[in-house]
Amino acid sequence: MIDVEDLIALVRNYNPRTNDALIRRAYAYGRQMHEGQFRHSGEPYFTHPVAVAAILTEQRLDDATIVTALLHDTIEDTKSTYTEVARLFGEEIAELVDGVTKLTNLELTSTQSKQAENFRKLFMAMSKDLRVILVKLADRLHNMRTIKSMKPEKQAQKARETMDIFAPLAGRMGMQWMREELEDLGFRVLNPEARNSIIRRFITLQRETGDVVHKISADILLETERAGIEADVYGRAKKPYSVWRKMQEKDLAFSRLSDIYGFRVICGSEADCYRILGVIHQRWRAVPGRFKDYISQPKSNGYRSIHTTVSGRDGKRVEVQIRTRQMHEVAEAGVAAHWSYREGVRVQNPFAVDPAKWISGLTERLDEDDHDEFMENVKLEMYTDQVFCFTPKGDVIQLPRGATPLDYAYAIHTRIGNSCVSAKIDGIRVPLWTRLKNGQSVEIITAEGQRPQASWIDIVTTGRAKAAIRRSLREEDRGRFVKLGQELARAAFDHVGRKATDKALRTAAKMLGLSDETELLAQLGSAELTARRVVETLYPELARSTAPEVDAQRPVVGLPADQSFRRAQCCQPVPGERIVGITYRGQGVVIHAIDCRALEEFEEQPARWVDLHWHAGRHAAKHTITLDLTISNDAGVLGRICTLIGEQKANISDLRFTDRKPDYYRLLADVDLRDVEHLHMVMTALEAETDVAQIARHRDMTRKP
Repeated sequence: MIDVEDLIALVRNYNPRTNDALIRRAYAYGRQMHEGQFRHSGEPYFTHPVAVAAILTEQRLDDATIVTALLHDTIEDTKSTYTEVARLFGEEIAELVDGVTKLTNLELTSTQSKQAENFRKLFMAMSKDLRVILVKLADRLHNMRTIKSMKPEKQAQKARETMDIFAPLAGRMGMQWMREELEDLGFRVLNPEARNSIIRRFITLQRETGDVVHKISADILLETERAGIEADVYGRAKKPYSVWRKMQEKDLAFSRLSDIYGFRVICGSEADCYRILGVIHQRWRAVPGRFKDYISQPKSNGYRSIHTTVSGRDGKRVEVQIRTRQMHEVAEAGVAAHWSYREGVRVQNPFAVDPAKWISGLTERLDEDDHDEFMENVKLEMYTDQVFCFTPKGDVIQLPRGATPLDYAYAIHTRIGNSCVSAKIDGIRVPLWTRLKNGQSVEIITAEGQRPQASWIDIVTTGRAKAAIRRSLREEDRGRFVKLGQELARAAFDHVGRKATDKALRTAAKMLGLSDETELLAQLGSAELTARRVVETLYPELARSTAPEVDAQRPVVGLPADQSFRRAQCCQPVPGERIVGITYRGQGVVIHAIDCRALEEFEEQPARWVDLHWHAGRHAAKHTITLDLTISNDAGVLGRICTLIGEQKANISDLRFTDRKPDYYRLLADVDLRDVEHLHMVMTALEAETDVAQIARHRDMTRKP
């Protein structure tokens, strides 16, 4: 464990004016609070907070952050309290420690809705003081470095959480070194065989070619010296996870992978950066399409650098990053550079981004109520690189890589996006799905009366655009869904001999906890609510009395009288089809259609097969099958379809939309039938309907039998 004097020395290296008495008091207090606690490795627990503090000294952070690291687990794991920490160390540090404690308690790998809510809390904590997440990232980094002492299942959980959340977050904050190390540590847990394979290949490559990094670094340094430019050159092989990800993305073998080496040239001024770029391109051939200028167009986290890839020594592709020393400080520390100290004063780095502006830019559009949309937007914000495009007036619009003119239009204003009809890139008209590139000039053409199309969701990539399109579609669809809901309600109420009056619907809405009958009809039309549930809510006895009676006989022949059985959900067999039974221990017999693909896995287990057939005669309409329908998107169509099915004496027990397009809907309808002949009658009647484009029996082999 690092001694308190050694820790103070680490801080004093960049901040001679540090409050060493404060750090000593925090060190002593944390050690006392954690007395008697041990880590999984058997080490005293306090070794962990000290290690976290040491990691933060590498980023030259202020005293408050270092003290927070020493105390970050005291409120959660010891008898210490917020009040006591505030009394001993001040409100600022108490707030930071409390913020880290709240982040630690978030279960970021839980269910989707819970995960979305916890992400909201994470961003809320970040928005109050970004130093909270800096401590949390250092905490996670040390835990990943020492993860071997944990149980294997816990290692896997923490590694996945690190890969999904903390590594991308570190990268989004500009702390690329931390992102790479977190990814590599997670990779070591989740796929050790792949990681070891890449390391072995690196060793073999080095044995065959010698120290390539040293040779290429010397070549670059020689060229800069000849040009009279003072610079430092650093080279390294890329991390195993970075190499493996490129192999997966490009589907290439290691031997065919290029630019597995990276080099940084650090110089004194911005002018020298461009001079060095010229020197490198004169000496080596540049690879087309692999040049990025983040000096003239910085990333949102403050990152500035020139990236170029060239064919270096022996034709090997190498990536070269060129930046000034101030730019390098931001590249290493990211948003944390805002708090960096040197010689006892906070560094006034012109390239360090304002954390308040950065966090507001990240979170301004992450306030959607829908959990799926919120998580989608978070991932879009966390995992993207940027492209920079120009308006016709020369203003710069920053977008994620892969963005389209529609994303650009919504980035300017929601009204521009909603009314967009076409776009021009560099004066040439292009489709709206065109991917934008750095430096292009984009002009959006709009028209009154234009509305977002459902297909636009698949075109755009930004969270802002997706949210705006969905919001517009919901508003536009609401009227149509209300009309569809009226048809569904009418058919369902007629089935039990009642009328779907406004009063009846208003009463049902109240009983179902909805605001009014319009909301009920809208949910019926959008398949969020079934008409059957509405009827059963108002008339439970009537709904039961009109349900078909079950045959007194058992519908299946070939089973003992006391043998339990059920229909397989994958193939949904109905009377009239050839069937076979499969025995399950403790679950009885599951009945499959003879052509069900699920039977293939039992071919080598003949003892589990039971020869069965359906009883002859008329069966009750209680056998549910699923129909896959594609119908035209016109007023009244869905109501007519429901009426048509009802006229065939079949009942719709559920309805689910799987795809909505401007001209067609695709939906799955669960229909209760008597037998295969009844199924044929229903499908024939639907096929004859002009508004039905396609109909098929839906069989889902992913469903459990």
